[in-house]
Amino acid sequence: MNKKFASRREFLGAGLGAAVLSGAAVSAALASSPQRATAPVGEGPFYPINGQTERDYDMTRVEGAAGRAKGDIILVQGRVLDDTGKPVSGALVDVWQANAAGRYDHEKDPSTAPIDPNFQSWAQVRADSEGAYSFLTIKPGAYPAEEKWVRPPHIHFKVSKRGYHEITTQMFFEGEPLNDIDNLYLAVAIADRAGITAKATRGTAKDGEAALLFGFDVVLKKA
Repeated sequence: MNKKFASRREFLGAGLGAAVLSGAAVSAALASSPQRATAPVGEGPFYPINGQTERDYDMTRVEGAAGRAKGDIILVQGRVLDDTGKPVSGALVDVWQANAAGRYDHEKDPSTAPIDPNFQSWAQVRADSEGAYSFLTIKPGAYPAEEKWVRPPHIHFKVSKRGYHEITTQMFFEGEPLNDIDNLYLAVAIADRAGITAKATRGTAKDGEAALLFGFDVVLKKA
């Protein structure tokens, strides 16, 4: 790997790690009681099946490309907890999503929207000792799933750790009108929808750049 590129990634990783740590301190106070397990939501047809060497937390850039992904840059951070409220250190957080135009970089996506060559589209990150994780991405676009059904912006998650039940779910964005008519969102029990709906706050990502920050905790059941 190019040394200049690697140094930049390491620097950004350190900056985002600090942001997660501060968020973890807040979440830790909330994680002292039993937690409601995150509701599963369908994997969908676009889970990455081809190898991709670059899977790091910064999905807004691709190694070797001069540009940056199109769309609104967001920072997603949270914790992986078990249903007793304890952190699940080392959990694998696998995420994938559409680009800002609502297109997946996947051979089964029939969309005619353009693929963004500067968007990584898929990432894998590990939760730290406090269960904290983060990744930098763009807010995905909505797209038609079938006639009269348009999927709202969402990010797919698959979270796993030996000794726990793997969860596949989706993170929705609070306030999106399409949430209210989305078949998958409405299939989740009302009491569980808050757990899959992320709220925005102001945050900073890399070099002090202002970004929308979305908190999203994932709660696993012990096996």
